[in-house]
Amino acid sequence: MPKLQTIAEHIGARVEGDASSSVDGLATLLDAGPTELSFLANMAYRDQLQITQAGAVIVHPKQAHEVKGTALVMDNPYLGYAKASQLFNTLPDAQKGIHSSAVIHESAQVDTTASIGANAVVEANAVIAKNAVIGSGSFIGNNSRIGEGTRLHSNVSVYHDVIIGTDCIIHSGAVIGSDGFGFAPDRGAWVKIAQIGGVVIGDHVEIGANSTIDRGAMSDTQIHDGVKLDNQIQIAHNVVVGEATAMAGGCLIAGSTQIGKGCTIAGGVGIAGHLKIADGVHVTAMTLVTNHISEAGSYSSGTAMSNTSEWRKSAARFRQLDSIAKRLKQCERVLSEKE
Repeated sequence: MPKLQTIAEHIGARVEGDASSSVDGLATLLDAGPTELSFLANMAYRDQLQITQAGAVIVHPKQAHEVKGTALVMDNPYLGYAKASQLFNTLPDAQKGIHSSAVIHESAQVDTTASIGANAVVEANAVIAKNAVIGSGSFIGNNSRIGEGTRLHSNVSVYHDVIIGTDCIIHSGAVIGSDGFGFAPDRGAWVKIAQIGGVVIGDHVEIGANSTIDRGAMSDTQIHDGVKLDNQIQIAHNVVVGEATAMAGGCLIAGSTQIGKGCTIAGGVGIAGHLKIADGVHVTAMTLVTNHISEAGSYSSGTAMSNTSEWRKSAARFRQLDSIAKRLKQCERVLSEKE
C-alpha cells in the first residue's frame, strides 16, 4: 500500500495532514472508506466533502480547509486523480517472450523483451520493438512496425505497411490499415480503387475498442502524437488527426479531412470529407460538420431535445424556413422601394 507522501510526490501535490499513512485504493467521495483515496474536481460534488469517509482527498487549495482527513493539495485535482490511478492499475503484466502457439514469420524481427500472446500472428518483415506487447489472437501484417512499449490488447488487427509509434495502447477489436472506401462507377457497377497508402500512428496514441483506421488511397492516413480515440470510431482514408486531439465514442471522420492539434470531438460527431478543422476546435456531441472550420472555438449543430409533440411542430416549421426567407426578402424589397 503506497504512503500518502509517495502518492503526493508522484502526482505533484503537497500533503496537509498525516503523510505517513497509507491507502489501498481509489474511490468516489461517497464510496471511499478510511483506507482509500478520493478526489474533488467537480464542484457539484463539493458537499460530499462533509460526509466522505475517505482517508485522504485530492483537492484544490481553495477546498483544502474543508477536508476532514488528510488533503493532497494541488491546482488540478483531476490530473492528480489521473496520475494516482496509475499506482493502483490492475492490468496484469505481460509475460515476456513468444507463446508456443504464436506464429512468427522467419523474416520478422521480434525483440527479446517483447511479449507475443497465444495464437498471435506476426507476418513477414514485421518489426516488434522492445517491451512491446502483442495480445492473444492479434495479427501483425507484412512490413508493419510496432514501437517500443506499445501494447496491443487481444484480437487487434494491424494490416500490412502500418507504422505504430512508442508507448501506444490499442484496445481489442481495433482494425488498423483496412482498405479505405474507394470505388469508381462504371456503367452501373463499381470498380475498386486499390488502397496503396499505409497508416502512420505517432507516439503515446490510444485507440479504443472496435475502432477502425483505414489506410490511405495513395499517401498515408496519419494519427499524430498524443491522440486519444475512444471506442467505435471510424477514421477514413487519408485523414490527418493533429497532435493531442481527443475524440469520444462513435465519431465518423470521412476521407481526406484534416483535423488540427488539441481539438476535442464529442461523441457521435460526423465530419464530412475533404475538410480542414483548425487547431483548438471543440465540436459538441452529435454535430454534423459539413464545412471547413478556420478558427478555434466551440461548434454545434442540430437541435436540443424536446418532447415529441413540440419537436414535430418545430420540424414542420423547419420545412417552412425557405419560403419564409423568400417572403421576407420580398417584403424588404417592397419596403426599400417605398422608401
